[in-house]
Amino acid sequence: MRILVVEDDPDLNRQLCEALADAGYAVDKAFDGEEGNFLGDTEPYDAVILDIGLPKMDGLSVLEQWRRNDRNMPVLVLTARDRWSDKVAGIDAGADDYVAKPFHMEEVLARVRALLRRAAGHASSEIEVGEIRLDTRTARVTRNGSQVKLTSLEFRLLSYLMHHNGRLVPRMELIEHLYEQDFDRDSNTVEVFIGRLRKKLGAGFIETVRGLGYQVGGGADEG
Repeated sequence: MRILVVEDDPDLNRQLCEALADAGYAVDKAFDGEEGNFLGDTEPYDAVILDIGLPKMDGLSVLEQWRRNDRNMPVLVLTARDRWSDKVAGIDAGADDYVAKPFHMEEVLARVRALLRRAAGHASSEIEVGEIRLDTRTARVTRNGSQVKLTSLEFRLLSYLMHHNGRLVPRMELIEHLYEQDFDRDSNTVEVFIGRLRKKLGAGFIETVRGLGYQVGGGADEG
């Protein structure tokens, strides 16, 4: 997936781009409203992170221009302003969500994932693939109506796969979303969690494309 970051602060722009890249996304960047407006109007982005206080063209004007041009990609607005009226103005201009500065990067990543999930057709908090249902609000998983008990890491891995059902998820992308940012990551543990989930959810629920990654609801040949 491809994301555009429009933020004039060089350090924050870099931090956002690095965090998104580490999470497995392709990232483009812009440092002012005019450049951001052009990229968002001409390139196919899956989501945009857009600062409100931009030079040359403010973020609200950029967003309004995109919406007038039928550019419907999800937009997460960043604002340093405390007034509730500015947040309302962002939503009214066409934003899908907002985060007030200063923020935790994990919150931004989580909100981006939510925007991508909804854009992929998962508007409800419940995602259903075959006989498995996952409630993102309550962290409850059921199989044919019966609750399945999962550890926190098992749930996190399953949740990511089901949010992207039908799409092959590379192993490294799974790793980036499975652990906290500062966690000592070990790619071998992914296979351990996949094995545990298969025992609880059925051997064929999570499919492996050997050497590439995993998917649910896709119909790939299991390896």
